[in-house]
Amino acid sequence: MHQFDVYANPSRATRKAYPFIVDIQSNVIAEIATRIVVPLGKKAHFRSEELKGLTPTITYEGEDFLLLIPQIASMPAKALKDPIGSLSHLRDEIIAALDFAITGI
Repeated sequence: MHQFDVYANPSRATRKAYPFIVDIQSNVIAEIATRIVVPLGKKAHFRSEELKGLTPTITYEGEDFLLLIPQIASMPAKALKDPIGSLSHLRDEIIAALDFAITGI
């Protein structure tokens, strides 16, 4: 597991709105049983959640999603199967959104 890996949402109940989960946890703390994650929500479903600096738009597999930082959570690492992609190229934007959520700047 690597920071910013993308996984298919393992929850059938929420997969339609949140098809992907992004692992944002640092690899330095890889030995714990959980991972800190943020869902990618289909932008069409979450337009009212779009907030500059807090929910960046991510284009993944040709579709626009919002990285829903306010919905940060943890989940068992074993629930995340094989990664299907990576957003490591968006590291700065993701960390800026996390920083904005925590510090407001």
